[in-house]
Amino acid sequence: MAVSRALRRLRRIRELEEEQSRLALEASLGDLHALQYALAATTERDRSGRRLVQVGALNGEIRDRTAGLEEMRAAERFARVLGPRIADAEQDVISLREDYVDKRVERRQAETLIEEAAARDTLDADRRSQQALDDWFGNRRHGEQVEEKGCEAGDSGTASRGTVLDAERAAGGKTLERSCE
Repeated sequence: MAVSRALRRLRRIRELEEEQSRLALEASLGDLHALQYALAATTERDRSGRRLVQVGALNGEIRDRTAGLEEMRAAERFARVLGPRIADAEQDVISLREDYVDKRVERRQAETLIEEAAARDTLDADRRSQQALDDWFGNRRHGEQVEEKGCEAGDSGTASRGTVLDAERAAGGKTLERSCE
């Protein structure tokens, strides 16, 4: 019995599910990286606000100090918003990674089933082939034994040719050529 279409279909479905899961994981990782990049940009925005405050204090420019303070506040607010979003994105990534691993395990299980079925098919074919060889060899050997008995019977004169032919027919249904020399 060859590997069934159902098993092959199952493997294909598992491959598609794994691929979808992998794509979802990659998308979620992309979102997480974008949020982390935004947090890094927010940190840089805070630093630039601090530099503006320092420059404004050195130059005596109130506008620079005020702009720097506003940049720092905006960066702080944005960082507070990004913190929970990043935590949620990390949880999504963890969940999707687990789902991906589960789908991968399912696909590999289906592949294992197919490999086992193919191995079983190969083993059965080998057994049948060996059985055919054993049967052939046994029939050949039996034929030689019948022939030897026929030659011995012909030499001693105790068995007639008809008796040997009857024995051959009963054994295999075939008559064998004799060489009683």
